[in-house]
Amino acid sequence: MKKLALHWQILLGMVLGVLVALLLNNFSWGANFIGDWIKPFGTIFINALKLIAVPLILASLIKGVSDLKDISSLSKMGLRTISTYVITTVIAVSIGLMVVNVVKPGSTITEDTRNELVEAYGGEAQKRKEQADMQKEAGPLQALVDIVPDNIIGASSNNRNMLQVIFFAIFFGIGLILIPEATSKPVKDFFDGFNEVILKMIDIIMLAAPYGVFALLAALVVEAPSADLFAALGMYAVSVIIGLALMIGVYLLLVWGFTKKTPKFFLNGISPAQLLAFSTSSSAATLPVTMERVEEHLGVKKEVTSFVLPIGATINMDGTSLYQAVAAVFIAQAFGMDLSLGAQLGIIVTATLASIGSAAVPGAGMVMLVIVLAQAGIPEAGLALIFAVDRPLDMCRTVVNVTGDAAVSMMVAKSQGKLGEPHVKNWDDDYKH
Repeated sequence: MKKLALHWQILLGMVLGVLVALLLNNFSWGANFIGDWIKPFGTIFINALKLIAVPLILASLIKGVSDLKDISSLSKMGLRTISTYVITTVIAVSIGLMVVNVVKPGSTITEDTRNELVEAYGGEAQKRKEQADMQKEAGPLQALVDIVPDNIIGASSNNRNMLQVIFFAIFFGIGLILIPEATSKPVKDFFDGFNEVILKMIDIIMLAAPYGVFALLAALVVEAPSADLFAALGMYAVSVIIGLALMIGVYLLLVWGFTKKTPKFFLNGISPAQLLAFSTSSSAATLPVTMERVEEHLGVKKEVTSFVLPIGATINMDGTSLYQAVAAVFIAQAFGMDLSLGAQLGIIVTATLASIGSAAVPGAGMVMLVIVLAQAGIPEAGLALIFAVDRPLDMCRTVVNVTGDAAVSMMVAKSQGKLGEPHVKNWDDDYKH
């Protein structure tokens, strides 16, 4: 019997996770059983991916920078990467504003529903508001200060400090470029081998991906809020999903226009990473798989993937910025506010900058959303309105974040002459052994 391809295995695991959770939810002991005996396997799966995120970034980014041979190549690739990320983020925010202004989902929220949600989620919203207030109280250059770690060991101990790890890796790679090649060769050889070991660890972890997403989806279903709250916020969720779908369409057009690769080719190559992003809600946790798929299946050279993708997982949050734009206007509509054009242009700027500062972990966009709301003069208490459906939408927007990283890496690779044919012709042969 022919073995199912990896992305179909992952999809099957997701569907079975939902079905099993719905079945067990009919029993009084079902939710506790899933929480005690199924959810831990999903947690272990995510932890295994997070475990190798920092080593992967250190090894691949140091190797990628040092392989550029000279500083001019680094600055050229860096400028193209960051400028492309900023452009796609602005497009994403603009799409979000367009959709939410056309659909007007806030008009469907009644006073009773709003009060119920604020009462249910007010405590959690206050916690996120306090975290955002701490960020707003920092000086204008605090974000720049936070990039430079005072202890790389300490920075590496927390996946939220990914920018600091990236800074160290780039700095280290530049040092390797500037010293004689004979001196740098042993160090580069070490990181070459180290990188290969990490990639093999990814292959091993991915063998458990269908089981991991089964556990994650089962736990999500039993922990979800009531169906009434989901129904009341249905139009908001539909608006976000429409915007995210349009953004994926933009990526497909960009890839087709810049690289001449078909949408089918692109989606076949990146689909396992998209499904994993959906189930984990974490660009950082998905990064190892994204890098493997882009390099092996989309034909992007390693020196590009090892530079562009780790940076993208940290600063390129197109799905998050689109969601922030929709959420901000939705909350304003729910409170009966009419946002001016100037206020919505301010949302574009703030959401773009906030997406860059969002950690590549589940729920981080919620913290940054408070800053977007404050900038537009929207009541921050409205944050509680969207908590009921934030988790499934977080899963969807993470798919867009990862897809955007892959699309930009292909565009940058094409501009650098480093886009070739995929290494793996049969998309999932690398996972069958």
